[in-house]
Amino acid sequence: MTAENTAIFGSLNDPETIKSQTVILSTYSPCTRHALAPENLLTVSLTLLLSAEFWTATVRIATPLIFGTLGELLCERAGVLNLGIEGIMTVGALVGWAAVYQGADLWMGVLLAAAVGALFGLLHSLFTVYLGLSQHVTGIGITLLAANLAYFFYRVLLPNVATPPKIQPFQPLAIPLLSKLPLIGSALFNQTPLTYLALIAVGAVAYLLYQTPLGLAVRMVGENPQTAEAQGISVYAVRTGAVVAGSALMGIAGAFLTLSAFDSFFVNLINGRGWICIALVVFASWQPFKALLGALLFAGFDALQLRLQQEIGAGIPYQVFLMLPYLLSILALTVMARRAGYPKALMVPFRRGER
Repeated sequence: MTAENTAIFGSLNDPETIKSQTVILSTYSPCTRHALAPENLLTVSLTLLLSAEFWTATVRIATPLIFGTLGELLCERAGVLNLGIEGIMTVGALVGWAAVYQGADLWMGVLLAAAVGALFGLLHSLFTVYLGLSQHVTGIGITLLAANLAYFFYRVLLPNVATPPKIQPFQPLAIPLLSKLPLIGSALFNQTPLTYLALIAVGAVAYLLYQTPLGLAVRMVGENPQTAEAQGISVYAVRTGAVVAGSALMGIAGAFLTLSAFDSFFVNLINGRGWICIALVVFASWQPFKALLGALLFAGFDALQLRLQQEIGAGIPYQVFLMLPYLLSILALTVMARRAGYPKALMVPFRRGER
């Protein structure tokens, strides 16, 4: 592979993006790459938006963002900012992959990733919920601890390996008849099981928050914990439960990358996705279905820039294209954040008896 192709296919240092890009590019002749002038950008973009491969790649790229954003949303709805998401995703990716590498079932790898995520969530809640320490400092500490523990144990497990060993990941599961639908068939109904689980999780979290007494308690402790306490709700227990459950989803988000999108673990695998999830929560105004939209929007921008590199990339530094999804996401975030109604008790420590 040439240096130019390495730069393009290695963008975002993202294995599942690389895999999805390979699918997208397979529908185009190599001789057409870099052949288009900038004035044809609109035509290229429209053609891509009408291709089933683009939407399939978009949903695949969005899957870890959906898990991570839902996890962060649960934490923040209860009033706790969890900046440990980047590290929790990293350790979840390692634990899931290592479990399968050592002979466990793929679903056992997912469960173990969720469990280790929940443990770090419990640690986060101990410092922020019970001790009332800074959520910013604690979250950054959790990220540094979890990520470096993951890299340390990876080296302990494989001390003399230069190339990461591979496992057999989840395979796409086509749903009969529905997967044959034009455009959306392969995008929604020919994905791996974890992608289906992510889409189901969106509805499950929305139902939990808005249709159950437990969801009402979560929202209440995030808006007015003193009132929740007066109603007999344990603010500490509800906040801890939300952080633990949210962190478990973050662990699954990391596991998706090593068990579904790719088939191995390596350093910097997460590459900022956790921070993107935090921004997507604000974009979504702390609402699950808007979070799904935000994840798909960012993933679509990412898939689009990868294809544009191939079409009009000649003479333009590839970093310009790498910036596009972030710039467009910042623009969308700026517009949406002006109308976002954040939980009133977010990042506010609760102390029993205080008003």
